[in-house]
Amino acid sequence: QVQLVESGGGLVQPGGSLRLSCVASGSISSFNRMGWFRRAPGEERELVASIINGVTKYSDSARGRYTISRDIPKNAMYLQMNNLKADDTAVYSCMCGNRFSDYWGQGTQVTVSS
Repeated sequence: QVQLVESGGGLVQPGGSLRLSCVASGSISSFNRMGWFRRAPGEERELVASIINGVTKYSDSARGRYTISRDIPKNAMYLQMNNLKADDTAVYSCMCGNRFSDYWGQGTQVTVSS
């Protein structure tokens, strides 16, 4: 069983940046699927960035502004978010998975407001 803990969320003004972190309680080297999701109030959960079998992908809304990365020795993954907009306001959650299991963090709130 692996536990994921996100951090780095908060209140930021439009145009600002945040870096979200997701730290695992164990090794992430076995996970071939890693991603960041978000859920805004009243909306469906959205996959904004992923690393699947080494290939990085972004949603249309995230492309060009978000960067997903991982540090396997530190058992961590990150989401750098730049040029944030009000529409980016949501709870952001990380996910790690392989063919056996998926693991989810509890989420961290990101609020973009002036």
